[in-house]
Amino acid sequence: MKALRLPILSVRRRANAFVSTEFRSAIGAYRKQAVETARPIDLVVMLYDGLLQSLRAAKGAIEERDLDRQNSELLRAQRILSELTAGLDMEKGGEISKNLASLYHYCIQRLIQANIEDDAARVEEVVRVIEPLRDAWAEAAQKPQEDAIGTP
Repeated sequence: MKALRLPILSVRRRANAFVSTEFRSAIGAYRKQAVETARPIDLVVMLYDGLLQSLRAAKGAIEERDLDRQNSELLRAQRILSELTAGLDMEKGGEISKNLASLYHYCIQRLIQANIEDDAARVEEVVRVIEPLRDAWAEAAQKPQEDAIGTP
C-alpha cells in the first residue's frame, strides 16, 4: 500500500514545487515593479520594513543559536542601514539628515556587537530605535503627494 502512495506524493511534491516556483517568480516580479514605480518616500518605508524583518529574523536566529542565519540577517540589516545613510541628502536635509546618519551609524555598531557577542538584546535595542522612525516615514508617506516630505 505504501508503494502506491509514494508516487502520488512524489507527483504532488513536484506539482507543489512547480507552483511554489511560479508563485515565487510572480512575487519577485511584483516586488520589482513595486520598487521601480514607488515614490522615494515609499522606498524609504520599504527599506525600513526590510530592515525590521531582518532584525526580527536575526533576533530569532540568535535565540535559536543559528549562527549562519544570525550572521546573514545582521549583515543584511547593516547593508540596509548603509543604504539608508547613502540616501540622505545632507544639503537639503540639514540637521535632520546629520542626526539620522549618526543614528544609523550607532545602529550599525550595535549590530556588529550583537553579531560578535550573540546578543539578542542589542538587536532588540536597534528595533526599538528603528520602529518609530519607520512609523514616522510611513505616516509621512500617507499624506498627499504635495504635503509629503522627501528623503532628508
